[in-house]
Amino acid sequence: MSDQLRPRSNGSKNLKTVARHGRLKKSNAAVAVAKFLAGSMAVVLVSGFSVAAIATYDVAASVQPSVHLANESNGPVPSIGAIDGGVNMLVVGSDSRVGQDAAFGPEDSTGDLNDVTMLLHISEDHSNASVISFPRDMYVPIPSCPDPDGGSFPAMSSQKINTTLTYGGLACTVLTVEKLTGLSIPFAAEVQFSGVMAMSSAVGGVPVCVAERIEDEYTGVNLDPGEHMLSGYDALQFLRTRHGVGDGSDLTRINNQQLFMSSLVRTIKSADTLSDPTKVYALAKAVTANMRLSDSLNSVTTLASIAIALKDIDLNQVVFAQVPTGTTAGGVKAIQPAFDNLFEAVAADQPLSLSGTTGRGTVADPNAPVEAAPAPAATTDPAATTDPAATDVPAVTEAPATEAPGVVLSESVTGQTADDYTCTAGRTLEDQ
Repeated sequence: MSDQLRPRSNGSKNLKTVARHGRLKKSNAAVAVAKFLAGSMAVVLVSGFSVAAIATYDVAASVQPSVHLANESNGPVPSIGAIDGGVNMLVVGSDSRVGQDAAFGPEDSTGDLNDVTMLLHISEDHSNASVISFPRDMYVPIPSCPDPDGGSFPAMSSQKINTTLTYGGLACTVLTVEKLTGLSIPFAAEVQFSGVMAMSSAVGGVPVCVAERIEDEYTGVNLDPGEHMLSGYDALQFLRTRHGVGDGSDLTRINNQQLFMSSLVRTIKSADTLSDPTKVYALAKAVTANMRLSDSLNSVTTLASIAIALKDIDLNQVVFAQVPTGTTAGGVKAIQPAFDNLFEAVAADQPLSLSGTTGRGTVADPNAPVEAAPAPAATTDPAATTDPAATDVPAVTEAPATEAPGVVLSESVTGQTADDYTCTAGRTLEDQ
């Protein structure tokens, strides 16, 4: 079967995208609702924005009183409310082939590298959120990490951040990002290929815009300019493509991933998704079946409370940003003081405002929706328009524009908001 992607195609390879489950234990109505909430709220960990929380909250609120059976034990009903204060959570995308479809190669064909490392920050007042990406080839100091088999690994002064998952697992990646940013990160999740595939399929596909043709013989991605609906294997390969986007670097691949995540957030929030219980349930199941959570996240109430804290944030207040980096031998390194300024703003819980571009991997979508200008108010006095002696109403002087609250980041920080529509700046084989 050809790997080539077809324009406007919802099809994907027939791959196993959801992990096999054992037989479920019997439970009462409250526990069943709790489990459903936990699954749906976990969508937050991948998408960076919990719009599925709206639907699942409604589901929980509409459940009718249950009937207690004689042989049924009472289980605790989880409290549902926004988490107190802000949240820092690390989301790691692993390239491990263990447990994945054979299409990605043998289980021992790669190590367990964190190709995607993103920090989700929710403000204390739950008015804004940011998703900050760290390039996989960024050199960072790695602290001493616990060895899962006992003991600990020694610290290293400079290694690529994507080796931390191999070095000491998810816990080591969290420790590394904590040391790098000065932030405390109490929550973390690890996602594999199958989770991305299953989630994009669950929402019926994610629309992406391509400005120039993409050609990548490594991932088999070939897309003409225009809009394409991607799901399953096709969506995953679009996220993985590097050679066919921008300048072929991991930095422009991150731009492309931010485009996809923004579109995914908009898709999840759309009425077509939220009004379809089947899609909401499939989305939750797809994510939770392919995710490893830290102990701190492995509870219904924690997942639900984080999701509810996110559900009312406007799309233009969800910022996707890539940390500022410059080239160095074999990879990239942080640009100072822009890097430290970014995380000082996060630590101070300031809203982030981008001043740079979306990056070389994407361009503005010329067909982005435009809000219609408000219609002029209708007059009820005909004389106001026909009486030549009528006195002109003096024009109202607009108040001077005020600066957006929060911190305006350096132009070296690329990114976009979830409300920005962008297109992939593709690259053909001729340019590679």
